[in-house]
Amino acid sequence: MRVTLLGTGDTTGTPTVGCDCGTCREARRRGVERTRFSVHVENERTGETLLIDASPDFRQQFLREEASLPDAAVITHVHFDHLDGLGNVFRVLDSLDVYAANETDPATGESVAETVASDYHYLDQITVHPVTPLESVRICGFDVTLLPVDHPPMVCYGLVVSDPETGSKLSLTGDTSYAIPEPSREALAGADLLLADAIVPASVCAGHPAGGRHENSAGTPRTFGTKHMTREGALELADELGATRTRLVHLAHYYPAEDAFEEPLAVDGEVYEL
Repeated sequence: MRVTLLGTGDTTGTPTVGCDCGTCREARRRGVERTRFSVHVENERTGETLLIDASPDFRQQFLREEASLPDAAVITHVHFDHLDGLGNVFRVLDSLDVYAANETDPATGESVAETVASDYHYLDQITVHPVTPLESVRICGFDVTLLPVDHPPMVCYGLVVSDPETGSKLSLTGDTSYAIPEPSREALAGADLLLADAIVPASVCAGHPAGGRHENSAGTPRTFGTKHMTREGALELADELGATRTRLVHLAHYYPAEDAFEEPLAVDGEVYEL
């Protein structure tokens, strides 16, 4: 399993358009980016490729990494920074199987699968396959399981990608607070590589209108506002899950410049062989 981090940023990416903060300046100086979130997973046994979330930066990411085009995609939720790259299928792919959860979202009245199908009804290349969370489905030779997480007010899913022949395992928390349900935590555990949402350091919670949530015994917030984990929360989760290796993703430019590119914060283009 070959995992390429196509996009490691949050909804605005780093550098952010029109921003001259220290972190955006440092990203430009280093020549690195954190574009909107997306992960490329290649099955080297079968020659197939799975795309996890379709970033609006799809074109830039695939050209930059010289990545093979996907045979299938999984969409974790319907926020634009994870979905809108599907429009790039037009004139690029003859077909794309897209997998998404079949549970109805009270906030939208539709499942993620239904929203994808309605939003891209005009693209004949896309075939949407509704899947049941917590049940494994075979995609591109991998066993893929969508896992409910906590990203209010909309439903969102993490996922596990496992190779049934080699036993290698990739876990992604998805966009989530620290309050991941226990069945999902159990499924995420023991990964060779964990990609964990860590949008900001805990110190930034003081500036959020909702503050922080899910404080640990030292009073450190493990959730920023209500939707995303802090760096500290993500690292505590990684310890609990027993991940062999952890990379922090979905990162905002609100990290102070002196911390923004320290381990284990990921940048675009990282590649892992599992």
